[in-house]
Amino acid sequence: MVMRKGLVPGEQVITITRPQPRRLAGPAAAFIAAPAAAAFASAWTLRGEAARLMPAISADWAPWIALACALAAVWIWLAYCLPPLLRWQGTRYILTSRRIVARYGMVRRRDEQVNLGSVRNVTVHQSVWQRILRSGNISLETGYQSVVTIQDVPEAARFRDFVLDAMAELPAGRDPETDELPEYADDELPWELREGGHDER
Repeated sequence: MVMRKGLVPGEQVITITRPQPRRLAGPAAAFIAAPAAAAFASAWTLRGEAARLMPAISADWAPWIALACALAAVWIWLAYCLPPLLRWQGTRYILTSRRIVARYGMVRRRDEQVNLGSVRNVTVHQSVWQRILRSGNISLETGYQSVVTIQDVPEAARFRDFVLDAMAELPAGRDPETDELPEYADDELPWELREGGHDER
């Protein structure tokens, strides 16, 4: 599982999600429309319709125009459709029993982490579209007078509840400033802190 190798002793993954894919609607439509338009334009040109409309275009140009249409469709795929998909695919929001990690990128990776012990308030902000799609932006106010916002989290209310549950289950004695666990021997760890000892939901 993602993050499994990066967990500290006693830490468990609760849930992993990606941003709401609503921003992929335009690229998805273009992915379907571009080859359809290219095929129509190519067929129209090869039938000689372009030469009838523009007499300066001879029949010898038809194969090149069809090739240009195909290349235009490929360019739309690569330049418009693929980048948003890769950004979405490379973004993960990971909630563990100790922290929230927002991970961005596939080749060049960037991580933002918030220790649950330092979170003072969790707020969900939703636009009209986000309310319809049940997504939202989750703001985490920390003890350092700063706010970290996770954008477009699907099932935002449920994710917030997971965060609040994880905060409530933090062991007593944790220092909220350092987010350090109290000292336990391996055989004295509370059951819910042992690896695999708690349902990962």
